[in-house]
Amino acid sequence: MEDFTIAIYCFVDDYLKDRHLKEGARRKLSDAQIITTAIVAARYFSGNFVKARLYLKEAHQFDFPDKSNFNRHLHRLAPTISSLFFALGQTLKELNLSSQYMIDSFPVAVCRNIRIKRCKLLKGKAYRGENLSKREYFYGFKVQVITTLEGLPVEYFICAGSYHDITAFKSMNIDLPPQSELFADSAYIDYELEDYYKELELIDLLAVRKSNSKRPDHPAMEFIKKFMRKRIETTFSEITAFFPRKIHVVTIQGFILKVVLFIFAFTLDKIAYIAT
Repeated sequence: MEDFTIAIYCFVDDYLKDRHLKEGARRKLSDAQIITTAIVAARYFSGNFVKARLYLKEAHQFDFPDKSNFNRHLHRLAPTISSLFFALGQTLKELNLSSQYMIDSFPVAVCRNIRIKRCKLLKGKAYRGENLSKREYFYGFKVQVITTLEGLPVEYFICAGSYHDITAFKSMNIDLPPQSELFADSAYIDYELEDYYKELELIDLLAVRKSNSKRPDHPAMEFIKKFMRKRIETTFSEITAFFPRKIHVVTIQGFILKVVLFIFAFTLDKIAYIAT
């Protein structure tokens, strides 16, 4: 844990210095320390900031402000955390010599279905989604994630739970290198979109075909696509293993921020595992 914490802090601090971001002179904690605390909380304490603060105060002598000030500073840094993740994702794309990627989505429920009427964070039918793999409904968000073959997330997109995968995909700003292959399940079938990416972006969108598809696959390609689908499902299982039973927040922004931190923490942990 200690080596992971130090590595994260150095990585974040170097990124912020490179961007020449200025901080207040009277602040007890730097932006790098606040972001490090949030990532450590997501990695080791199921997103519990209080436990992460206690650990970092005792082990690394972080001088924390009170709880409300810490949360306020962290929420202010939410765009910086996102830009930091996508900068890391860009580096991972450059290092991905195979130019092969996978995309799929996983649900994140805000509450149990029986408590939907009493939910204070979200309101509306837009957040009522269906988890087809488990044959159940949920109330919350869908997270679209693009990963490398090694399971390293490089892009994400969070939308309301009712959004179909192909609808969310069309809303994403896909930024993959030319000549890339993007494997997906049958929920991402859109022939016009496939032609668009192939002709204009030079990206092959390889979705698993349905039995009545107008563009059936060769058996070898069909096997490869299904194999890729299983690999990304393993990645989602590893990401959600960091989640607590219930994500404790008081605002929608805080909920989304914690989901992003879990994805970020998993990515950094996976990189450290591959490096060793």
